[in-house]
Amino acid sequence: MSRFQVMTITDAAAERVRAIMASRDGAQGVRVGVKKGGCAGMEYTVDLVTDPNPKDDHVEREGAHVYVAPEAALFLLGTELDFEVTKLRTGFTFKNPNQTSACGCGESVELQPAELKELAEARGVL
Repeated sequence: MSRFQVMTITDAAAERVRAIMASRDGAQGVRVGVKKGGCAGMEYTVDLVTDPNPKDDHVEREGAHVYVAPEAALFLLGTELDFEVTKLRTGFTFKNPNQTSACGCGESVELQPAELKELAEARGVL
């Protein structure tokens, strides 16, 4: 049994990450993080990874590689990464227990960091 991971990946998200990796030369996966911005204060980021950062948390599901930026780990602990296609939007979605609110447009969120102890336990440090 593997150790607890910072976040989980649904089948749909894993399929999309694998498709991205297959369509881009040198792609090793995607990196998720958060940045300040938007009307609610923070926004999720998803970037292509060609050279993995050893400081990132690594989550793998059936060949799909997702890297979590260290500065975002407390905000993303326990998050489920999904991918959806709707009439209005296609993209990654985040089901995040640390999200306290979101703006009306759905692109910006307010996040409360998880406890540092929880992250240490998730990484197997404690």
